[in-house]
Amino acid sequence: MKEIQREEIYGYLFVSPWLIGYILFIAFPVVYSLVISLYKYTLPFTIKFTGFSNYKEIFYDPLFRTALYNTAYYTILAVPLGIIASIIIALILNMKLKGISYFRTIYYMPAVISGVAVSLLWLVLLDPSSGLINYLLSLLHIRGPVWLQDPKWAKPALIIMSLWQSGGNMIIYLAGLQQIPEQLYEAATIDGANSWYKFWRITLPLLTPTIFLSLVLSIIGSFQIFTQAYIMTGGGPLNSTLFYVLYLYQKGFQSFEMGYASALAWILFVVVLVLTIIVFKTSWRWVYYEAEVK
Repeated sequence: MKEIQREEIYGYLFVSPWLIGYILFIAFPVVYSLVISLYKYTLPFTIKFTGFSNYKEIFYDPLFRTALYNTAYYTILAVPLGIIASIIIALILNMKLKGISYFRTIYYMPAVISGVAVSLLWLVLLDPSSGLINYLLSLLHIRGPVWLQDPKWAKPALIIMSLWQSGGNMIIYLAGLQQIPEQLYEAATIDGANSWYKFWRITLPLLTPTIFLSLVLSIIGSFQIFTQAYIMTGGGPLNSTLFYVLYLYQKGFQSFEMGYASALAWILFVVVLVLTIIVFKTSWRWVYYEAEVK
């Protein structure tokens, strides 16, 4: 018994740095933000308990509605387009061709580049007068938009930019594709199935667990978009790229309204939680697990 207790003590000692870090830098800030969301907490001195007044004020805030709309717009377009692009790239890079590993590395690289560096790069690419994208459009005799200077094109520009970083999800889909048994394709070929039928009846159903994972992670990530808008547009033009987390940042670290910003954070948590629960609750309709008997 003493030997077992000693091993338990050693185990807790080894994990204690992680536990201490988790309590200090994750658990405590989360609980503290919930507490101060109930206060009129404006740095450096104003601290007054106001109950749910911050939450009530948020729903009458036009910028809150604008930020929520912009973020929902981005999510509705960027998430499905990103999933489709990632699957297409993964299908191409799953081919057994010489040197395919180099192409996999090239397509994955944008996913590991710093968000600030990517934003600065796309600022150059999207420049309306000297950017590469408008130059390529001019070769096709198409007049390019002014992109980030136009409220109608600012969000689509950021969505296009997000597709360039599809390599992160591509790796996940590539792993999913390589888990599909080759025997299924061989049997389908013997039965006379064409490529489209094999994709629709074999690849896509067996890839749905991977799509499910990617969908959940992509929704959470899209509601946390911040760096691109902060670096490239600052929320403009005319608040067309004022995303939710950017607005939260402005309230918390520019206006120093920490109570209001904390309330915004908890509303974001509830929105993401509800969307995640919806995805989980509806997954049984479209996610196929090979081991399940249906």
